[in-house]
Parts: sequence; structure tokens; C-alpha cells
Amino acid sequence: QVQLIESGGGLVQPGGSLRLSCAASGLDFTRYSMAWFRQAPGKEREFVAAFSRSGGNTYYEDSVKGRFTISRDNAKNTVYLQMNNLKREDTAVYSCAAVRQPLYMVPQATAVRTYDYWGQGTQVTVSS
Repeated sequence: QVQLIESGGGLVQPGGSLRLSCAASGLDFTRYSMAWFRQAPGKEREFVAAFSRSGGNTYYEDSVKGRFTISRDNAKNTVYLQMNNLKREDTAVYSCAAVRQPLYMVPQATAVRTYDYWGQGTQVTVSS
């Protein structure tokens, strides 16, 4: 049974930083590409970042480029999202997702339908 459990969310002031973690179990982590999505109230779920299982390819949504960094630790079965210079518009529930295939095109990496497994999410609130 695949489980993805996110942690690290919270309340942070604009300009601050957070690091989200997603611990995976029940799967061969090295065979899975991992991603982060977010959903703000009243909005659809949107892509944030992804890390392919092979080749180390990474993908980012334009508004987070230069501020967010996705990384993975295969020894710990964990994917991270380091978020710096947070803005109010980054407020959302952040969820991680997994798919057992490499990511080799932007439309594939950024699509909700690409991913087979999802975590419950962790709330990130950026407010002063």
C-alpha cells in the first residue's frame, strides 16, 4: 500500500522560508518520479515542481522558479520542497504525488493526470 505523507507546512511571514517533506512508503522509491502540487481555496490544483526518477530532470512552475527547489533523498524515500522568499500568493495546501515512470516532457510532468499516488497535503500560509 503506497503512502505519501507530507510535513513541514505552517504559518510564515512574506519573505520567509519553509521546507516541506514527503515521506514515501510501500513503493520502490527509486522507480518513481515525484512532484509537488498546490491548491488554494477556490482554485484548481496546480503544478509546482517535479523531479524525474532518472536523469535528475527537474521542472518548475514559472512563478516559483528561483525561489523553490525540489530535491530527493532516495536513501530516505523522501522528496523535499525548499521554499524561499515566500509570497502571500503561495498560500495553499501542498501535496506530493508519485508516478512510476520517468518525466521527459513539460506537459507530462505538470499534468495532474500523470500521477498515480497522492498525499493528503500540508497547509502553507504566508501572512504577516
